[in-house]
Amino acid sequence: MNIHILGICGTFMGSLALLARQLGHVVTGCDANVYPPMSTQLQSAGITLIEGYQPSDLPIADIYLIGNAMSRGNPAVEYILDQNLPYSSGPQWLGEHLLRNKWVLAVAGTHGKTTTATMLAKILDDAGLAPGFLIGGVPKDFEESARLGDTDFFVIEADEYDTAFFDKRSKFIHYHARSLILNNLEFDHADIFRDLEAIKAQFQHLIKTLPSGARILYNGVDANIVDVVARGCWSESEAIGTSHHLHAQDIADDGSSFTLVLGEERAQVTWGMSGMHNVSNALHAVAAARHVGITLQVSAESLSQFGGVKRRMEFRGECAGVSVYDDFAHHPTAIATTLAGAKNKFCGQGERLIAVLEPRSNTMKMGCHQQVLREALSLADEVYALQVPGITWDVREALGHSAHVLDNVPAMVEKIVANHHRGDQVVVMSNGAFGAIHQRLLDALAE
Repeated sequence: MNIHILGICGTFMGSLALLARQLGHVVTGCDANVYPPMSTQLQSAGITLIEGYQPSDLPIADIYLIGNAMSRGNPAVEYILDQNLPYSSGPQWLGEHLLRNKWVLAVAGTHGKTTTATMLAKILDDAGLAPGFLIGGVPKDFEESARLGDTDFFVIEADEYDTAFFDKRSKFIHYHARSLILNNLEFDHADIFRDLEAIKAQFQHLIKTLPSGARILYNGVDANIVDVVARGCWSESEAIGTSHHLHAQDIADDGSSFTLVLGEERAQVTWGMSGMHNVSNALHAVAAARHVGITLQVSAESLSQFGGVKRRMEFRGECAGVSVYDDFAHHPTAIATTLAGAKNKFCGQGERLIAVLEPRSNTMKMGCHQQVLREALSLADEVYALQVPGITWDVREALGHSAHVLDNVPAMVEKIVANHHRGDQVVVMSNGAFGAIHQRLLDALAE
């Protein structure tokens, strides 16, 4: 089959392209911006890339897969519709052509999908199950973010974002999960969902599509997830984190060690991760692994060697006594839990926690979380934030006068360097590139 992908350089569509190529299909793709590292990865797999969406550049294909960043008015989209060419979404094609006959272990929830999916894939891999996977990040324990695998097990990060301009259901509807993790649920993606209730409706729709033999492993201490499951569940279910099911005990203050507990069974995890949120992520990954027959002890041994995911409290370097970390946090809850983990793990006596934030997500730009952002950042000793172009609210007013709010990255780097102390632990938080501020900061400190 000849497949052409519109929006191929996105994380999901790029990974899908690699899987389609591994299945033996001829794959081409186009995108507005074709650049490394995704372009290099795709080209090395034998995938031809086209920059731009001109109809004259579209190759003849058996199917055109249209990414969810594409909208009406895009020249290539208009041409496909006008010519009545066969098209589909990436999630639908993946579900029909790869996942339909797999044991799919899907990880859904507002926070922690990438990390939990990576943990789960590693546990299965270490247990000898050689799973396939599609992860929306760069796992440090694997050479790639997507692979077919050698068995029927497939781990996928199950996003609630909409599928395409022609399919407003969440992506995860298409994945036919047999083991479903529901990690947590909060309001996000304000550009797609009008309120929390709209998101809950998509999660409930997902639950309705699962067969009775599937198992839902849900966060039993998250009120929104508990509410969704209580509205109707026709599959097996297990409330993770509650005393009658899998939970954690003896948790270190920084989350660096804990004990997995299920009835009389116990297993110790000591690892390089931090924060209570990662303990929760681990519990859900272990529960899903248990569903496919992996013992708590095997899971604990695997987690103790877990390398993490790039851009999830990733250490970027140290200079002049200042350590710099990169994190993907872009929601107040994720910001708060990230800073709590960093404070406990990295800040000794006299060491300051410095939070550097780019409020870049659509939800942030729309101001949906501005009222709670100051509280989310309260554990930081100093806060630096970028007044992002196009933002609809005053970041300085939201964060208070004690925060340093600047309108460009060079000025922010200069300010941080001017105010730095030896022992500072700097956590940079953004779901974008943030103007390469991590390296700029390290370079400026070196000077």
